[in-house]
Amino acid sequence: MFAHLRFPLWLIKIFNYEYWTWWIFFLPLAPYWLYLAIRNRSLTYFTTVNTCIPDGGVFGESKNDILNRISPQFLPAGVFIQQGEAWETITQKLENKKMAFPVVVKPDVGGRGFRVHKINDAQALQHYLASTPQPIIIQEYVDYDIELGVMYARLPEETKGRITSITQKEFLSVTGDGESTVGELLAQNTRARFAMDELRERVKKQWNEVVPKGQRRYIQPIGNHCLGTKFLNANHLNNQRLTEVFDEIALPIEGFYYGRFDLKVSSFEDLYAGKNIKILELNGATSEPGHVYDPGYSLWKAYRDIMHNMRIVADISAANIRLGVKPTPLGQLLQTSREFFAMSGQL
Repeated sequence: MFAHLRFPLWLIKIFNYEYWTWWIFFLPLAPYWLYLAIRNRSLTYFTTVNTCIPDGGVFGESKNDILNRISPQFLPAGVFIQQGEAWETITQKLENKKMAFPVVVKPDVGGRGFRVHKINDAQALQHYLASTPQPIIIQEYVDYDIELGVMYARLPEETKGRITSITQKEFLSVTGDGESTVGELLAQNTRARFAMDELRERVKKQWNEVVPKGQRRYIQPIGNHCLGTKFLNANHLNNQRLTEVFDEIALPIEGFYYGRFDLKVSSFEDLYAGKNIKILELNGATSEPGHVYDPGYSLWKAYRDIMHNMRIVADISAANIRLGVKPTPLGQLLQTSREFFAMSGQL
């Protein structure tokens, strides 16, 4: 009976934890983190969870370096671009990889969808390069409907891992009524209202278009929660066959024990067959089990599942520490964190 009401965003945010600022959401978990730190005798124990990633994959790691550790059969075509690289060199790299527009661009160091864009032409790419003061990755745009975040974990002495979370991403879309513009339809969408300024900039060519009645139009092709993507609990997809697929992907990555594979796949049949899987990113120690942001999930269950993953990180880290891996000193990690958040503007 409240469907016609348009509640203020601050009120929606209070009662829907998926919209909370990240540090507010995680603050109640600080005592549990402290308990795990005491148990592991280190405030930065989690930096040892992946020995192949600097600081275990907390903040500031190179996405390109991580992607280069994954078998090419599971990757989209992509090129790494240094800051200030000549346009002629960039176009030659794209030609060598047989990459055509549209493409997806992202900073080599970033997180939470920071400056990830779909680019449709050379002019837009040049503009993006000119406004981005750091190295970037250009990937082919993978036009698959299914995008997932799959959390994977394995103890160092184990020869098989396990999947601890599966998130399916539902891209932001509007359905036309034959009268309203894209902008007006987005203003009726709660998720879109949290990011209207950014969405207006990203879809400015469509903003004032009237969408035909019944036509569904996808607005944001990047699976970013901050830009309206809905995260859905897809743990029902987990089974032994899927674990075997991710063992095949993860076991060859020496020194990788915990993280989230963000990927696209052509179909669920192909997912279980281990084919037509394109891994867009692999995140490490601070990976979140995205299924907890499902709108139908409860806050209690969310904290329960996150604490479960925190315990897994602590167990893996303890095993690596026993093997002689040294945690990153606290001062060094704080400096890296400050630099990362200053760069990305995520505070």
